Amino acid sequence: MSLKGKVALVTGSTSGIGLGIARALAAEGADIMLNGFGDAAQIEALRSDIAASHGGKVGYSGADISRPEQIAGMVAEAVKTLGSVDILVNNAGIQFTANVEDFPDERWDQIIAINMSGVFHGMKAAIPGMKAKGWGRIINIASAHGLVASAQKVAYVAAKHGVLGMTKVAAIELANAGVTVNAICPGWVLTPLVEKQLHDRAEKDGKTVEQETHDLVAEKQPMVKFTTPEQIGGLAVFLCSDAAATITGTPLSIDGGWVAQ
Repeated sequence: MSLKGKVALVTGSTSGIGLGIARALAAEGADIMLNGFGDAAQIEALRSDIAASHGGKVGYSGADISRPEQIAGMVAEAVKTLGSVDILVNNAGIQFTANVEDFPDERWDQIIAINMSGVFHGMKAAIPGMKAKGWGRIINIASAHGLVASAQKVAYVAAKHGVLGMTKVAAIELANAGVTVNAICPGWVLTPLVEKQLHDRAEKDGKTVEQETHDLVAEKQPMVKFTTPEQIGGLAVFLCSDAAATITGTPLSIDGGWVAQ
């Protein structure tokens, strides 16, 4: 398929899942607006590399996804510099773990602001342009934790459940506007951050990285195998295709069987 002429805005795309999705969409011809935090020189190198590899335009916004006015500004910037926002991938997210009674108020507020409210504000800003063009794809990156819970993740689980609710509402509202809204629900994903954690844990526990990987993944997934950012990118590309034109309001699990149990 070709996404030539389409513009994709991917939040939290300077590393991990978001970067995997941005690269996959760029490979299909889409122009890309990157977003995220990090070293300015590294981000510029990343932006240049994606543009050179795939021949499309690639912009960058440092918008803070916890700030509604910055999200609106980022969408407006993408429209101004790249022409439109045809594909919105709400991926930015953070995590913190603690029991409910010990969960810091400021951490709750921060996770809800970025992981849930950021999705709402992104959709709100992008939908009018999509409706005007009669075509759009909104992909919200939820989680297996949007469908089931784990202990010590009250804010994350609440936020991801909320993302699925918003996805369904927006899908119903846009059902005949040429715009689909879906959620991808990953299980364990092998990002550079997780890879580092595995090596650190293996060293601390006196295990091999292979043993540590098995123990971590097997705790939740029947399939003892990480999903990769590239595979999630492939699913995002499919959701942008004509084959997925009537898939909307749906949580798509890519989790090694986690929620099948």
